[in-house]
Amino acid sequence: MDATLRNTLEQMPKAELHIHIEGSLEPELIFALARRNGVVLPYASVEALRSAYAFTNLQSFLDIYYAGASVLLTEPDFYDMTMAYLARAHDDHVRHVEIFFDPQTHTARGVAFATVIGGIYRALQDARAQWGMSGALIMCFLRHLPEAEAFATLEDALPYRDKFIGVGLDSSERGHPPEKFTRVFARCRALGLHLVAHAGEEGPAQYITTALDDLHVERIDHGVACLQDPALVERLVRQQTALTVCPLSNIKLCVFERMENHNLLALLDAGIAATVNSDDPAYFGGYLNANLLAAFEALPLTREHAHRLARNSFAAAFLPPAEKAAYLREVEAFFSQQP
Repeated sequence: MDATLRNTLEQMPKAELHIHIEGSLEPELIFALARRNGVVLPYASVEALRSAYAFTNLQSFLDIYYAGASVLLTEPDFYDMTMAYLARAHDDHVRHVEIFFDPQTHTARGVAFATVIGGIYRALQDARAQWGMSGALIMCFLRHLPEAEAFATLEDALPYRDKFIGVGLDSSERGHPPEKFTRVFARCRALGLHLVAHAGEEGPAQYITTALDDLHVERIDHGVACLQDPALVERLVRQQTALTVCPLSNIKLCVFERMENHNLLALLDAGIAATVNSDDPAYFGGYLNANLLAAFEALPLTREHAHRLARNSFAAAFLPPAEKAAYLREVEAFFSQQP
């Protein structure tokens, strides 16, 4: 990759739409919070924990992900984790972020919902004040748990409805199709919440279709399996339904064997509104710019693809129209000044 393209990728304004905040918890901070909270970890050191990040599939990652989250107990813990991510995002010229959080991971351990959302939300407010970075929260339901537990989580969340804009669906995809959550998503839709869902990562293209038809989602998280179904591709292009693609995650979890095999270029060339994101960057090897650089190093992606990815990231964001238009103008201004 030439230096000009690298500079464009690093400096261009961008939005991140697929970031699990618990997945930004770096090993160093895990150990610091463990010491602060008196939590005993099953790893002797930062190096031992990091060396365990050799995942064979999504479930092998989730086992370590949930263990890492065990150190999060107080509102300052959630604040510190979120601010650490937001500082890295700011360094990557992320102008807007929509953060996933998994309250069930914490409430199951006895941590109050107010503690979880309070720390994360306060960090977003501080990032706006310090850097002018806008942000919002999307609460995810864990799909390996029953729908009844998702309903209970929604009820816990409603007193804090002003602090999150949407709901999503994450965790183990295989064996947990989107339609398992049709009723709770209908309830969220009636409440005026934005709707997204993980689909077509390890699961089949059919999961993307049912997420659209049964859950009525507005965006698909991952979605890389869509190319299995030409009719689905045509639909995604026609409706301009965005995919929040996470290249390094896809390699780390063996969705693709090597970055050279990734289908990001094929998605873009098909006319799909793909975006690039970091997913769980502490575990998968890099934040947003690292994902862009890895994809552009391995695939014959060009400056025009970078321009499209920057535009797509804001076009797919759940922003007020005036704010979205301002960010899109920022993208155009940046690319008009670049060689």
